[in-house]
Amino acid sequence: MDVSIEDEKWDAMTHEQKNHELFLRQKALLNQFLEKGAISQEQHDKSLRDLTEKMHEAE
Repeated sequence: MDVSIEDEKWDAMTHEQKNHELFLRQKALLNQFLEKGAISQEQHDKSLRDLTEKMHEAE
């Protein structure tokens, strides 16, 4: 789901749905950093584990 924070869909989302959307965006950003060589695979994996844990997401 691609929504902006100003979007009506965003306003209609529950807190849990918003958190999940933010998690997906952060995960995509980490993947982009890895693809561009800005971070190592090890950094990516650690950051993704930390993000998953902090946001209570299941991988």
